Amino acid sequence: MSILSSIFGDASQKYIKNLEPIVKEINSLELEVQKLSDSDLKEKTKELKEKLENGKTLDDILPEAFALVREASKRVLNQRHFNVQLMGGIVLHQGKVAEMRTGEGKTLSATLPAYLNALEAKGVHVVTVNDYLAKRDMVWMGQIYNFLGLSVGCISHEGGFIYDENYKILEEDKERDLVGSFKIIEDYLRPVSKRDAYATDITYGTNHEFGFDYLRDNMVYENSQESQRGCNFAIVDEVDSILIDEARVPLIISGEADDSTEKYRQFANVVLSLEKDTDYTIDEKLKSVTFTESGQNKVIGKLGQDPWLENDITTTHQLESALKAKTLFLKDRDYVVRGGEVMIIDEFTGRMLPGRRWSNGLHQAIEAKEGVVVNPESVTLATITFQNYFRLYKKISGMTGTAVTSAEELDKVYKLDVVVIPTNNPSKRKDLSDKIFKTEEGKFRAVVREIKELHQKGQPVLVGTRSVEKNEFLGKLLSMEGVPHEILNAKNHEREGEIIAQAGRSGAVTIATNMAGRGVDIILGGNPPSSEQSQKVREIGGLYVLGTERHDARRIDNQLRGRSGRQGDLGSTQFFVSMEDDLMRIFGGDRIKGIMNTLNVPDDEPIQAKMISNALESAQEKIEGFNFDARKHLLEYDDVMNKHREIIYKKRKEILDNFKFDPESFEKFGFKKEDFDKKKEELGEVTFNSAARFVSLRVIDNLWQGHLSNMEYMRDSVRLRAYGGKDPLVEYKSEGRKMFQRLLDEIETETAQNILLAHLNKDQPIQQPKPMFVGQNKKFDQEVGRNDLCPCGAINPETGEVYKYKKCGLINAPYHKKKA
Repeated sequence: MSILSSIFGDASQKYIKNLEPIVKEINSLELEVQKLSDSDLKEKTKELKEKLENGKTLDDILPEAFALVREASKRVLNQRHFNVQLMGGIVLHQGKVAEMRTGEGKTLSATLPAYLNALEAKGVHVVTVNDYLAKRDMVWMGQIYNFLGLSVGCISHEGGFIYDENYKILEEDKERDLVGSFKIIEDYLRPVSKRDAYATDITYGTNHEFGFDYLRDNMVYENSQESQRGCNFAIVDEVDSILIDEARVPLIISGEADDSTEKYRQFANVVLSLEKDTDYTIDEKLKSVTFTESGQNKVIGKLGQDPWLENDITTTHQLESALKAKTLFLKDRDYVVRGGEVMIIDEFTGRMLPGRRWSNGLHQAIEAKEGVVVNPESVTLATITFQNYFRLYKKISGMTGTAVTSAEELDKVYKLDVVVIPTNNPSKRKDLSDKIFKTEEGKFRAVVREIKELHQKGQPVLVGTRSVEKNEFLGKLLSMEGVPHEILNAKNHEREGEIIAQAGRSGAVTIATNMAGRGVDIILGGNPPSSEQSQKVREIGGLYVLGTERHDARRIDNQLRGRSGRQGDLGSTQFFVSMEDDLMRIFGGDRIKGIMNTLNVPDDEPIQAKMISNALESAQEKIEGFNFDARKHLLEYDDVMNKHREIIYKKRKEILDNFKFDPESFEKFGFKKEDFDKKKEELGEVTFNSAARFVSLRVIDNLWQGHLSNMEYMRDSVRLRAYGGKDPLVEYKSEGRKMFQRLLDEIETETAQNILLAHLNKDQPIQQPKPMFVGQNKKFDQEVGRNDLCPCGAINPETGEVYKYKKCGLINAPYHKKKA
């Protein structure tokens, strides 16, 4: 405890103390609610809605609403909310972050504020880290909402689902109550459109799907094509993972560019023979790689040209991408190759990210390196950061087991306070000191020896690894020693829930990547629970968590530790670290390794020293600082784009909702009202308004796409101005303001021009373009770019050249040659 805390008291404890009267009031209603019949409970939901309509606030009805949810949970799940879960629910309702330790029932706690806020009929979004958890929680917790008369839905990359108790109903419902915490019972997931899933009272889904659906909704041409109905209240599960860890990478919807993909194979071969330190240097702290003069000369010799001398920025950039793919991005650590595709592995969760691609040619460079099909580069059609997406919500709250270490960032970026919720039972987990080894080989020998001893004793072991590669390597070592085990990584994620659920059985050995760090509780003795098996495991010390390497962020280590010691269970955790691990090697492990060599410490003999523990913590703090700066940097630049995005999306929404053509608004750009009147008379008022609405939306989309690309290029170019003593961010804001004003003027001018050029056959209605997303790839399929030559081949008589598509086929101009 800090000196300030000892003087003024802990802020969380004071806050929790203030919640006790509300919890007492909820508990006082329990006996009264117990007497209600099932149908009476459902009627109570209607009564609460009426109270809200008559002027009551959510805070006024909170005790009664929470008491109803608790009773419904007891009847359908046989689970009663503890007082600490009620406190967690109140904290979430009040728009704060609840830090609740693993096993304290965050999923159940979230049902309280979700039900309460859903009574306003404005929609509640429960955000999870993956599709598996979204479906699981919707089916599992959906029983409570359904029992109380509310609808619940789920969105995933497959589409939308609604909880339906009659959909393919099973003869026995007990299975769901027993295994619902780790296995999805598909029989209650009725497939629907995403629009219908969003129309439910409570919608579960991943942060990616919510964000991408928001971007898609701002690319539609009819209101009926929109999915979402606004951003009202979001409860974010694993809030630190979603709002912090994943906030370094923006959401991007992209379309294919026309660049040739063969050059990537050529560049992959060019850099293949280059040698480290001689031909290029690596800065692992900054994750960057640079050609040396020797390396450049070798590249020039192989290409037969000098792209650096010729200032060929595109080629030099793609060569750098090829070198990054060769040196910084490793198979089975950063990505896996499955079905001829390169699939990214999330460094924080250990899961595959289907449909996600690295930008700026990096993904193509990796595809070329691995010898799979190289997909074309992409152009950005829509983008937003998670920070700015979640700021759209009127109220946001979150829950996690590890938030305090990131409290400052959550407050600065999202204005979210962190409240630590006390545990229901005192923690009995032992967090043992790290064991430090000189070499990685020696460390793994010690890890295998430790696992073998624990397995023979019958104690369940969960082993955490940082990559698929290390995960499988350790599995082979254990197989050689005859130790039975389960392996969990991105390659077999389909069995994730079932593997983790049984990781608490006596003698079980489970080797997992960071996938095991979040989501499913490990119950001692296995799941479904067995009191006999559970007691047997407790007697030998509970679950032993063994980390084989420290993560960049302390929170990820704490998440792994949190798998053990749930609900006051016995358990212990320990990390095995070597001086050759990335964290120590990059941040000063050589000096400590030198000391160990001097002391002649054997490779597989551990040492425990305060100096090394401090060095580890210092390294993690440095990396957390780097990552915080990276997120802050991304947000500062996206805040500029966010102002542009808000104006464009608002303009687009006004056209969709209530389009009124105003010819006078174009007069300042040199267009006359008489010209528009003449065009209206030619086309007819209904057709003219329909064409004008369509053209207005299409012009905005095309020019906005160009603006996104221009701002991206400009962002890269302003960095060089730092050498002239100028602040790149200030320059970006200044130049961006000018570019955006030009964009707005160009939208008006081009809209007017295209409306006046519009020509329609009387019997041919306007064809609305439909966004087509290829699989999960968030790619918008555009066959012809607006600046490409029109495929019809119509010649401009003034220039003798083929018209550009934007002046011909895009607007269906009179001279456009229609296909027979």
